[in-house]
Order: sequence, then structure tokens, then C-alpha cells
Amino acid sequence: MEDMRETLEKLLKSYTRYYKINTDSPVDPFLAEATFDMHGEEFFLIRSAKISEVDSREFVFFAGVSVLDEGELARLDEKAWMTGLGRVDAKANHRNSDVVLIILAEKFAEGIEKAVKKTKHYKSYLWGIHGWSNYRLVAYELSSGTTVSNRLGNDLKKLFAKPE
Repeated sequence: MEDMRETLEKLLKSYTRYYKINTDSPVDPFLAEATFDMHGEEFFLIRSAKISEVDSREFVFFAGVSVLDEGELARLDEKAWMTGLGRVDAKANHRNSDVVLIILAEKFAEGIEKAVKKTKHYKSYLWGIHGWSNYRLVAYELSSGTTVSNRLGNDLKKLFAKPE
């Protein structure tokens, strides 16, 4: 059985290269937050001939619970999604601002796998002209090593894969 603090430290370490990590004052009830900001520009031959620019952001929230049940999932899900949307700056060069929730649980309640898989959110800004927000969710059970995610969060499962 893994320790939650140890697992969180491993996760945060994997995010430190490209993300700003906040463990000092994350939004309650989260243990930590990570923010990714990317600004890209395209030019035609010279810098003054700018073709386009694009901003992309990702807000990652890390939560830890003893037992993940549907009520706790709903509470964490709503808090992460609403907090992430509150940080979106949708404007002409905004491409996307995605919200990610990573839940570490000592134990899963019965039926939580189905609830996690069904959880989804999406928002477009000005019919997609000013970008969109997707929601990715992954939950990890420390006692068994079980990982479950929503459809967009499938790629996050590799964070918990054991090296062979």
C-alpha cells in the first residue's frame, strides 16, 4: 500500500518541468495545484509580419481523500471545474484552458468507477471562436493501485503506471 503524501510528491515531481506548482496555498479542499501557460506566435518571414498567436492553459488540481464516494466526487468535481473556469481569460488569441482533477483515494466506494467514467464537462467561448475548456479526471486507489478516469483523462493513467 502506498502513502498518499509519497504518491503526491511523485506526481508533483512529474509536473515540475513545465508547470508552476502551488503547494503553499492551494484552493481548499485541494492538496496542491499546477498551472501550465503556453503562448505561441507564428510569423511570415519577419517578426513584424505576425500571422497568428495562441494561448493555451491548463489548471491541475490534486485532491486526497480517505474514501472516494459519489458525494465526495461531486464536491471535488464541481470545485475543480468552477475554480478552473474562473481562471479562464477567453479572448481573441485564446485556444484552450483545460481543467484537470487528480484524486488520490485510500479506498474507492462501490460504483465509483462508473461515476468517474461518466463525469464530463465542456465549455466553448463565443461558439469556439475564443477557444474552449475540456475537463480531464483521473482517480487512483492507493490500497489496490486501481486507476479509473473519464474519457479525456485516459492519458493521465500513465502517471500511475508502475515501471517494470
